[in-house]
Amino acid sequence: MTETPSPRDLLGIRDFRLLWSGQIVSSFGDALTNLALLLTAQRLTGSTSAVAATAIAIAVPQLTFGLIAGVYVDRWDRKKVMVVSDLIRAVLVLGFLLVSSPDLMWLLYGVAFVQASIGTFFNPARTALMPALVPSDGLLGANSLSEMSRIVAGVAGTAAAGLTAGVLGSISPVFWLDSATFVLSAVAIARIGTDAAPVRGSQSPAVVTELREGLGLVRRSRLLVGVLAGGAVVMLGLGAVNVLLVPFVIDDLAISESWFGALELSQVSSMVAAGALLAVLASRVRPTRVISVGMMAAGAVVSAMSVVGNVWHLMILLFAVGWVITPLQASVQTIIQRTVPGSKLGRVGALLSTVMTATNVASMAAAGVVAGAIGVRAVFAIAGGIAIGAGLVTAAVFRGVAIPDPEDSSVHEPADSPAPEPAIA
Repeated sequence: MTETPSPRDLLGIRDFRLLWSGQIVSSFGDALTNLALLLTAQRLTGSTSAVAATAIAIAVPQLTFGLIAGVYVDRWDRKKVMVVSDLIRAVLVLGFLLVSSPDLMWLLYGVAFVQASIGTFFNPARTALMPALVPSDGLLGANSLSEMSRIVAGVAGTAAAGLTAGVLGSISPVFWLDSATFVLSAVAIARIGTDAAPVRGSQSPAVVTELREGLGLVRRSRLLVGVLAGGAVVMLGLGAVNVLLVPFVIDDLAISESWFGALELSQVSSMVAAGALLAVLASRVRPTRVISVGMMAAGAVVSAMSVVGNVWHLMILLFAVGWVITPLQASVQTIIQRTVPGSKLGRVGALLSTVMTATNVASMAAAGVVAGAIGVRAVFAIAGGIAIGAGLVTAAVFRGVAIPDPEDSSVHEPADSPAPEPAIA
């Protein structure tokens, strides 16, 4: 057995460092544009419906194209997929500069939808490429570093967009800056030297056939069933919190909007600290245990939000939940990368994103109606209970299941070779 790579060892791997750097720049740019689009819709129309329509235009592509994108990620060179995705989006984002009046909101919706559709190829390709760059026993640490940097870059991008719009009074510079970040990300990823093309046979089966192969792989693996089912259920509960936190703070706790910065900082600070700690302790923790315990802990915290009496209580709870979010996300990625053959990683990664997006959207859509009937605090209590239930279910599914040996190279054999099923004790 070799010693588990430390964060310094991982960042010493040139190709991983390039992928990591590209992700940081890209995450910063994504956060810039997401806030800028919502601000543009609000400024031009003053309509909450227009703001909601913008958010939907950004979210829907994952539901409509996510699974198909995963199939093509498994057919094409993953590095080229990410580079082309970045370059196309670098051009598309400049289209938002043309939206200058309410009559042109259709253009904003259309460009946002197309840009997000192109983006559905990027994340599955990144997930699929990671195992080729990092030793298998370093995947949890590498994913922790990636999640930590994504969070920091996202917060920085949101802050930069808000500052630019507030100080300059114009949102246009944000779109120029985002275009530049896509180009920088493409340059970094293009310099990766590792072969990123999946090994395939001479003929590619139909898209539907490949989708069935990916679904069949998930269905036959208790590890993947646990990850997928647990993630879907937990998002069914926690998605409501994302929608109801704003009215809860303003209407229920009756505090100023100026507190949102402090509340976000309290959660983000613990998410970053948790990512750094997990990267250091990666060799001592089991991803399956992190997922089950993390879901239950997140549920307990969300349930506790139903009885908070002031903003300080809420800040403490958000700080607490931040400690489990990053480890949860990193552990999910690690299990997928260590369980799925390299030639199917794109499909499985896209399936996870699509299912979780669907349950998240469903939860957000139902949140307002349910909260209107029983109150926001009651919804928080129910959402927390759902997350706790998801943790208990995953713990039961994972019991007796062994994660594939990090040194077993057969885990990432191509689809044309007979890859063994994940070991179940």
